[in-house]
Amino acid sequence: METHQFSFLYVPLLLLALYIFTTHFLSKIKNFPPSPALNLPFLGHLHLLKKPLHRSLARVSDKYGPVLLLRFGVRRVLLVSSPSAAEECLSKNDVVFANRPHLLAAKYLGYNYRSLVWSSYGDHWRNLRRISSIEVLSTHRLQTLHGIRADEVRSMIRRLALLSGEGKSPVDMKSMFFETLMNVMMRMIAGKRFYGEKVEEKEQAERFRDIVTDTFRHGGASSVGDYLPVLRWLGVGGVEKRLAELQERRDSFMQELVEECKQRMRNVNGGGQGRKETMIGMLLSLQEKEAEYYTDEIIRSLMLTLLTAGTDTSAGTMEWALSLLLNHPQVLKKAQMEMENHVGEDRLMEESDISNLPYLRCIINETMRMYPAGPLLVPHESSDKCTIGGYHVPAKTMLLVNLWAIQNDPKNWEDPRKFKPERFDGTSEGSRDGFKLMPFGSGRRGCPGEGLALRMLGLGLGSVIQCFEWKRIGENEVDMSEGPGLTLPKAQPLVAYCKARPFVEKILS
Repeated sequence: METHQFSFLYVPLLLLALYIFTTHFLSKIKNFPPSPALNLPFLGHLHLLKKPLHRSLARVSDKYGPVLLLRFGVRRVLLVSSPSAAEECLSKNDVVFANRPHLLAAKYLGYNYRSLVWSSYGDHWRNLRRISSIEVLSTHRLQTLHGIRADEVRSMIRRLALLSGEGKSPVDMKSMFFETLMNVMMRMIAGKRFYGEKVEEKEQAERFRDIVTDTFRHGGASSVGDYLPVLRWLGVGGVEKRLAELQERRDSFMQELVEECKQRMRNVNGGGQGRKETMIGMLLSLQEKEAEYYTDEIIRSLMLTLLTAGTDTSAGTMEWALSLLLNHPQVLKKAQMEMENHVGEDRLMEESDISNLPYLRCIINETMRMYPAGPLLVPHESSDKCTIGGYHVPAKTMLLVNLWAIQNDPKNWEDPRKFKPERFDGTSEGSRDGFKLMPFGSGRRGCPGEGLALRMLGLGLGSVIQCFEWKRIGENEVDMSEGPGLTLPKAQPLVAYCKARPFVEKILS
């Protein structure tokens, strides 16, 4: 009897071993990329994932290679973590990998896979990309709105100066940067401030802040239900319901702003002057000429994409950069000297100064290298079979490019975990260094907001370097631990002492 029970216990183990051997053997025959051996039934390689995701995937790549084929539940996933493999995917096979996987967040927050970020490659996406690149985020359009960015950064400097003069209380720089970026984006989008001083519509501002908080809390690009559909069908965790409710609130709020803008345009000389003061206004003026290309839904979708992608990422990068400077005071001093030499003490720095501040750009590049705002690029999906690294990759394979692993790999960078802005001295490629450094992605699906982000990073970080002396709280270095999340937040928000430099009161007045 005991022998039979003992044998019965071995049956599942034998079946598991047979399953693992068969899948491994079939992968070899089909010349698929290597995979970790323990590919479990139903789960696949999900058991390998731990938080933070980019680091656990980097460990898997270190062990098995830079081009891997994983299985996350029902999905095939190509994991890439070398510059050469990334180049094959995003350059040689750019069109093949131009699609997006149908993830749960993309269905709801991405307008049923029709937003700029989540739309698959085709005529609709090309229209959205054209609007965003030419109409919304072109150099000319950004230049016409530069006064808003300058005004909000000046407001941030004024708030910091007041706080530094009120006593020895440290300042929460995470909130300071985030609120500044939010006000910049919302003023460019709709002409309104929703944070800090001069908030006119308090109730609307409170609703907006709640929506923003919930978007960053629940709006992640992926959930377990994306890989194990049975959990989604059972409604485990209530993720789908939360996303649907959140998107209803987001969409309704943005349509409210669109209607307000339409009303303003009707009230100003029949829609004449002032219609292009905001991004919504500019798109509505184009709607009158080509209604099919500039529908209200497209306007709402583009503005929500801009708001979500252009705030938390840039604010987080500035927070990481200032944290690094506090831990490396000699770098901070060198940056301040550059400011004194090229900007002086008679005025606040401007966006036009950024091109004359090469060391500031080095600091930004090095921060984005060490702490990319998107440590894993937004997932792609192959529309056809292709070859990567000499391996066969089937159609409908989700692509994950581990940007953090590439940009922190000692094979690509000397002393990658050391903060050395000087490594970018003499480079003329801005925020790109082939496929070793690509914080804004690459190819057709690269981020169209790169120009805006670099302007805000340069102006925001440069201004706090120019105007204040900075000091850590206590003798210990700033904690550089990474928190959970898709945009690589700091585990501990940056809190620091600042003291306005003697000339600040004069130039603010």
